[in-house]
Amino acid sequence: MKLIMKQAEAGAKLFAKEDEVVYDVEGATAYKAEHEDKIKEKEDAAAALTGKDNKKARTEISKEASAMKSEEKYVDACKVVKGLAPPKGNFIKDRIPAEPVKKEGAAAPPPEQEKKETKKKDDDKKPKKAAECAGMSKAERDELEKIKKDLVDRKAELKAQGMSGGQCNKDEQVVAWVARMTELKIKEDPSLAAGGSDKKKDEKKKEKKSSSEEKIALDKKIEEYRLQLKQDFSYSDKDIKADPDMADMLKQLQKMK
Repeated sequence: MKLIMKQAEAGAKLFAKEDEVVYDVEGATAYKAEHEDKIKEKEDAAAALTGKDNKKARTEISKEASAMKSEEKYVDACKVVKGLAPPKGNFIKDRIPAEPVKKEGAAAPPPEQEKKETKKKDDDKKPKKAAECAGMSKAERDELEKIKKDLVDRKAELKAQGMSGGQCNKDEQVVAWVARMTELKIKEDPSLAAGGSDKKKDEKKKEKKSSSEEKIALDKKIEEYRLQLKQDFSYSDKDIKADPDMADMLKQLQKMK
């Protein structure tokens, strides 16, 4: 009888309504507008710093504007204005608990079916526990996201000092962050650990690519890098042409023609 009662309660939960959440749309809209004005002020200040002499200052201000766009409260405000749930819980006025809907008269399953369902539930628990152990904690996920952002900022700082992309990748801090990021990604998806054994096979496949495919890929890479320099670092066309990494890619593209 206890088993039957538990099954009846579990069935009733399926019909329960979700809590009603009341969002502060007005407050989110006001905060979003105010924050975007501050971002624009930063972007305008960066755009005003032209020339090579102001390159470092322009890069720093552009980084500040980019960081403001990923600020948690601003992201929540954008979500609420669009009618979506805020990931970090900002701009929530109230949360009204929903009353569960009672479901009466549920028929008890036959004894044989009870045994099969109980066994199936026990079997289902094992893979779930294994999956939970293999997954990442919230702290590790936050660490991974922070490393990604720190890498972008560090490389931008090194490039501002005149270092090439290859030199940036050899930086001691960059190497340490990349190693830690790889560890976290493997923990998030253990199948990535097998990637090293297939490295030679992948290299052979890459060598078999036609020159046409390589040219298309390089064209795309150059365009993406050009947009990144313009949008993230406010480079002028003259600055882009003078960038060492861009010059190397353009030379490589010229050889393919």
